Amino acid sequence: MLIRPVPFDHPDAVKLNDEVQAEYHVRYGDGGDATHLDPDHFRPPNGAYLIAYDEDGAPVATGGWRSQDKNDEGNEDGDAELKRMFVVAAARGRGLARRILAALEQDAREAGRTRMILETGTKQPEAIALYTSSGYAPCTKFGYYRFHAESLCYAKAL
Repeated sequence: MLIRPVPFDHPDAVKLNDEVQAEYHVRYGDGGDATHLDPDHFRPPNGAYLIAYDEDGAPVATGGWRSQDKNDEGNEDGDAELKRMFVVAAARGRGLARRILAALEQDAREAGRTRMILETGTKQPEAIALYTSSGYAPCTKFGYYRFHAESLCYAKAL
């Protein structure tokens, strides 16, 4: 498995983003995550976006982080917000999400971020299990979905 940084608007990133949005729609029935994301959010040193490729060169997993500082959506100075963690169905159960998560945490730490935060939902038990087993704990809700009952927010000191 090869994990490499790509721009958020790279064709492989767009393909995987479309797939994760479709999965969100199936789980929540709301058309997908409406959080505004811009390719500039993931440009170093203020963020990163990673894709894992299988042995045939197909993109199979993705994830990114973007810098956040204190704002009116509940973020704190030094936050790195995890976004678009996703593994295609055929590649699940091989530890890819955990590998991408570790790489993103390291990258955010090296960029000077002090806390990794994320928002997931009650209908994503696999994500909840990954994050809690990786040291994330519930935190004050933040971001676009902070007022939604199905929203769950987690944080981990970097």
